[in-house]
Amino acid sequence: MASGGIARGRLAEERKSWRKNHPHGFVAKPETMPDGSVNLMVWKCVIPGKEGTDWEGGYFPLTLEFPEDYPSNPPVCKFPAGFFHMNVYPTGAVCLSILGSAWKPSISMTQILVGIQDLLDNPNPASPAHHECYQLYKKVLIISSGTRIVFVRRRRSILHLCSHEPTARKILAADQYSFIWVVTCHDWKIL
Repeated sequence: MASGGIARGRLAEERKSWRKNHPHGFVAKPETMPDGSVNLMVWKCVIPGKEGTDWEGGYFPLTLEFPEDYPSNPPVCKFPAGFFHMNVYPTGAVCLSILGSAWKPSISMTQILVGIQDLLDNPNPASPAHHECYQLYKKVLIISSGTRIVFVRRRRSILHLCSHEPTARKILAADQYSFIWVVTCHDWKIL
């Protein structure tokens, strides 16, 4: 069987498995072509923000592009260009070890999507892909004793970090996914 046939066979099995059992809130389906046929090599996905995190309540579109030699090599996983996260390149490509050096052919699509969901709230500063986001994270997490840069999806998330209402807030930057706030609070719950 040609390598493309192996890839398509594996992806057909992944599709069958996904339809039977997949994590709640996630969406993953092969791309539908204009003629109505299905392209197993490109999947359109949606990752829900994990409960209890600043990403909760959000749904984040992601495309998985599988190479002809899959599962020997991993798919390219991409958010829309401009997605603001330390481990996502400006092009939207995700930088995650299981999609690179730690790839194993046994890794399932479910494991990939859950791994990316986890990465959203647990960035890896040892492997930055987005220079601007990394510089903000590295330089100004703590500006002074009470003022910090806070990356959040919604304003209410800031209130979970402070014991009392913050005394000063200012939006530093925003896109359709998140806000970067400068927040002054003198009784932070977490460091």
